[in-house]
Amino acid sequence: MIPITITTFQTISSVISGVIVGFSLGLIGGGGSVLAVPLLVYFVGLSEPHIAIGTTALAVSLTALYSLFHHHRARNVRWGTALRFAGAGIVGALAGSELGKAVSGKHLLFLFALLMLYVGARMYRTETHPSCPVPAENQKRVYAYGSGVGMLSGFFGIGGGFLIVPALMRSARLPIINAIGSSLVAVSALGATTAASYAWSGLVDWRIAAEYIIGGVVGGWLGVMLANRLGQKKAIMRYVFATIVIAVGLYMLWRQFAAF
Repeated sequence: MIPITITTFQTISSVISGVIVGFSLGLIGGGGSVLAVPLLVYFVGLSEPHIAIGTTALAVSLTALYSLFHHHRARNVRWGTALRFAGAGIVGALAGSELGKAVSGKHLLFLFALLMLYVGARMYRTETHPSCPVPAENQKRVYAYGSGVGMLSGFFGIGGGFLIVPALMRSARLPIINAIGSSLVAVSALGATTAASYAWSGLVDWRIAAEYIIGGVVGGWLGVMLANRLGQKKAIMRYVFATIVIAVGLYMLWRQFAAF
């Protein structure tokens, strides 16, 4: 029997984590990315939260890009709105990533856990809007929402799809399937921006990122296939992911309080 070394375990756990994140990104445009950091810290075993955040940002960005390709082929992407949102988000992500690197790892994980509880609660709420052109006055809202989500994305090193999807539905009045497809443009852009900032500071584990991406490609393909089959009827899966996100957030809070 071949012994399982720490490196081998990290490889297997990184690929599994990537499958989970990619599946969620492809299915509902978010949720999985917020699980990526705790998966790297508590499952894969990266002890430095800042490296986990930088590695997550890179892996989520490329995984989302793969899912975006499939959503584009399915004509689920509204490129004009998506590019406006992503452009504003990049500016916010640059500022947020610099701020995040200045915060201690323990405090960052504590704030991340609180964010997960908020995200989980928000994911229980689903909205649908009719498909219609984005009025000129709504374009300002798209830019405003984009910059705000970009700031959070850069600070926590997440794709932000769980925030981008409802933001696109509210600001641009997109149906949920178009919001999911369009959100991946911003997830890719914001993740790449944050990853570049962290990589510049030497805070990316390239091997684990590559393994994460391999799993993410498989998970993303499965998620997109299921998303196209379910269409508007993804409420049950959203509730399941919301429950998981809240449970992980509570676990992270428990770990942080136990460390004091």
